[in-house]
Amino acid sequence: MIARHKSLLILNGIGLLVSAAVSGWLHFFQLLGEIDLWPIINHVEGQVPGEPRAWIMAHLEGITNGLLLMAIALISGWLSLTARQFKWLFYSSLTFGWLFTLPAIANAWFGTRGLAFGGGPFGDSLANNVIYLFGWPAMVGVHIAFALLVWGAWNHHRKIQDP
Repeated sequence: MIARHKSLLILNGIGLLVSAAVSGWLHFFQLLGEIDLWPIINHVEGQVPGEPRAWIMAHLEGITNGLLLMAIALISGWLSLTARQFKWLFYSSLTFGWLFTLPAIANAWFGTRGLAFGGGPFGDSLANNVIYLFGWPAMVGVHIAFALLVWGAWNHHRKIQDP
């Protein structure tokens, strides 16, 4: 993997960790029912929409995907892939990293699930349907990335000749 792609994976991983921090704060304020950061800010009225489980999911998506993008950058030296395969790994990783995390935040904010077009058992809404459609590139991307990770690691392992 070229150095620029490694660097961009790390930067995007950090961006996803920042999104996790923001969704974590929103979850915290939702649980409190107000913004309260004594001694800086005290008892500012404000309701964060959604439910706690959805905010936890959004928070964990950012952490998981952020760390995963950074891990992919760091292990790329132990993958034997062609330049084209590394490019596919790079773009598919960015796709699933952001398009799993941002819709999870949107699901928490809009009180949707995004698991089925038309809402399935969770109720229909425009937000749900848009979030659902954003899930498709992420689903395709994660399967491409994981297949390339397995293939690249296996190819690297086969080439190792220990004394």
